[in-house]
Amino acid sequence: MSRHVVATVDEIAPGTCKIVAVSGREIGIYNVHGEFHALVNRCPHEGAALCLGPILARFTADRPGKYRLTRHGEMLRCPWHGWEFDIKTGQSWCHPESVKARTYPVEVVAGEALAKGPFVAETVPVSVEQQYVVVEM
Repeated sequence: MSRHVVATVDEIAPGTCKIVAVSGREIGIYNVHGEFHALVNRCPHEGAALCLGPILARFTADRPGKYRLTRHGEMLRCPWHGWEFDIKTGQSWCHPESVKARTYPVEVVAGEALAKGPFVAETVPVSVEQQYVVVEM
């Protein structure tokens, strides 16, 4: 799996999302209480741009009329049909047994570590044969 630098830590404030394109895919990068998580920007239910939905708390109720909000800023609601997903795991709260949004591993790396490399330039062998230049790919 290849690594891609997508943002600085300061670009994604706690409780917000930045949508980035990586290898042709749109991915939402979320800052949840200082931890970073990544979800594909596609709802597994009907294909909506999932990461355009609101970031919410988990709504729970022990009985009618008695509810509470927990896990503030850890849930994502699809903008089309209201399905909710756990930002950390991608798990659907509507159909937890069968539906999950794709997640990607995320890590925060110091700029100094990225600058050290190792960086290797790609080289291509070249040879000359009877007045023709041939490049091997």
